[in-house]
Amino acid sequence: MLQNIVPFGDNRGAPTPPVARYVGADGQSFVLDRQSGPRPLLKFDDSPEVWVLEPSPAPRGDTIYRNDQGEPVLRSTRLGGLTLFSAQEPGGSPAAMAGEAEDLQSTPNLPPGVLLQRMIQASARASRAAQHLITFTAPNVSPQSAPLFADAATVAADALVRLARRADAHAFMVRLDKLVFVQGPKPDISINGPVMQVTITPGKGFAGRPSSDRFIHAALKR
Repeated sequence: MLQNIVPFGDNRGAPTPPVARYVGADGQSFVLDRQSGPRPLLKFDDSPEVWVLEPSPAPRGDTIYRNDQGEPVLRSTRLGGLTLFSAQEPGGSPAAMAGEAEDLQSTPNLPPGVLLQRMIQASARASRAAQHLITFTAPNVSPQSAPLFADAATVAADALVRLARRADAHAFMVRLDKLVFVQGPKPDISINGPVMQVTITPGKGFAGRPSSDRFIHAALKR
């Protein structure tokens, strides 16, 4: 695996920017933000989802960054190399720094009515994928928590679009007809018949809502 890790082009030995864009060997680009929260954030350029990564030590002084399912996403070396793990490259492929980037901080607030609009848009995407109506609701949301609820709805819709393409998720998608987003002490997903309840913890930022992979894992467990 270590032979796949390369330095950041000509930046080897130079300080790594706290927020930077990287490009993988296959051309996939992403932003890694190490300054906007207690844990690193990652966002691929072709997706709206922001991933929260949990660092853990690895052999030879390296660091592995995992998602909320415990799956490895990145590996960083002491020498400044980076490996990106994906479904296409489970063994990892090198990524090189392309330059600085904008941080991934969440929107501080939403204008009135925007949360409802985002819920409707997410419902429409999920319904098209499932070929039947799936409603999204979020009762009792405060203006301060609205941005995270809107983000969670977008992530959930992305997950349902991915699930609709999977044969092993067909039974779940046929049965599902409603997502309810509520506030709670920790992010969680529970499924009761045709209803998926998504618990959001606004005080944790992006870490306060489940990732799309966690949505998929919860659905496939049914």
